[in-house]
Amino acid sequence: MDQEDRIALFLDYENLALGARDHLGGMGFDFRPIADALAERGRVIARRAYADWSYFDEDRRMLTRSHVELIEIPQRMGASRKNAADIKMAVDAVELAFERGYISTFVICTGDSDFTPLVHKLRELNKRVIGVGVENSTSALLPPACDEFLYYDRLEGVDVPSARGRRGRPARPTGPEPQQVEQEQVEQEQVEQEPLPAVEEPVRDVDTLAVLVAQTVAGLQGSSGGAVTASTLKRTLLRKDPTFSESNYGFRAFGELLRHLAEHNVIELTEGPAKGDPEVSLPEHGDREVAFGLLRSVVVDLAGKEGAVALSGLKNQLRRARPDFSEKKLGYRTFLQFCKAAATSGAVQLRWSPESDDYLLTPNAS
Repeated sequence: MDQEDRIALFLDYENLALGARDHLGGMGFDFRPIADALAERGRVIARRAYADWSYFDEDRRMLTRSHVELIEIPQRMGASRKNAADIKMAVDAVELAFERGYISTFVICTGDSDFTPLVHKLRELNKRVIGVGVENSTSALLPPACDEFLYYDRLEGVDVPSARGRRGRPARPTGPEPQQVEQEQVEQEQVEQEPLPAVEEPVRDVDTLAVLVAQTVAGLQGSSGGAVTASTLKRTLLRKDPTFSESNYGFRAFGELLRHLAEHNVIELTEGPAKGDPEVSLPEHGDREVAFGLLRSVVVDLAGKEGAVALSGLKNQLRRARPDFSEKKLGYRTFLQFCKAAATSGAVQLRWSPESDDYLLTPNAS
């Protein structure tokens, strides 16, 4: 139990409930998906929800069954009521951070950017902060401030209504002409016959993910000089993008994602210091050597026997020969960095030309 994260959960309930209603097809807010997601991350020892509960009478039972402490915000008018809830929640969170030093993680459930200073303060106090919010009602300022951010509508167990189910019934005209009624009926039939787009899903571009993972592993290897474990890689990916989740790319677990990338020679996995936490590295051979050979062959074809090839435009020539070429999949941030590595390996020669104001590549003798 000493290794478990102790979690304190704070819900800006009005923000979550109204966000779900307004942006998820009128669906009611369900606390259970959040509880399940947090159970995978640690032990939740405090659960508090803030609202004027006279507006959410039905939700009180659901939250009480889940052992959430309901903090009543007295009824006020407009923004005053909202500010009272925000300030009370922020004060309670900071107070708990000072009084309960064993709490390691704070979960702030809201999409309101007004809580960004609270997130910064908790992180200054060496607390890990996880945010939770409805995607379309979450401010763009809040997720980057957190260590991890979970979109409520992407959590397991949240069934967002389909686009068809969310379409409202068109209003009945008060006194139209007969021809107008007939025309509207025809248009309505055409609309109903057209297939409606499904609810927008998060982009699951595994190639983009492969680039991100390769770049991150390369950066960790360069900065630390030691082994990179899967757990370290996952924490670094979350620091780069707090909304990162392997489930957005169709994988059930981070280990499954790593095995997929290893099968496609993006990374290599070896046994790590702890069971279930393998070491992750970039392939030293294989695709990288093939890419260096491709670069050399293209330079030979373009340069002839004594000529040189400018770096500008060379990447397009490589892609003509191999459309799936990407230096980023090999762990290089730029094409120049890739060419410098190829020169170091002896595949080509690389030099700066003041006359051309560009790097020039020439093939090494085979």
